[in-house]
Amino acid sequence: MKAEPIKKDIYKKAKRLGVNIITLHFSGGNDEGFLDIDFEPEPEDDDSLRQEVEDWAWETYNYSGAGEGTDYGDDITYNLKENKVETSIWFYTRRDEQEGVNELLVKDDF
Repeated sequence: MKAEPIKKDIYKKAKRLGVNIITLHFSGGNDEGFLDIDFEPEPEDDDSLRQEVEDWAWETYNYSGAGEGTDYGDDITYNLKENKVETSIWFYTRRDEQEGVNELLVKDDF
């Protein structure tokens, strides 16, 4: 996922509140997108900032969460202190492990 520029008003407000890092945690896989937001450090009054970031993120990224049932996600970390943006992706994959082989038993009907 390509990181988009952060909105200037959000950047200024976050800096004023002492926030150094804003991380957007998008997730999906079942045809519905979700977003969790982390601030480091957490500002004391983060309700309005959190809402602004959420509104901006949905409008900017249009994350659908489309998929065939396997969970996946994209994280975008805006480091306001170092003026850098980091992106990462994660996903779950099926992993089969044989637990053993047993003799097939057949039970009479009662």
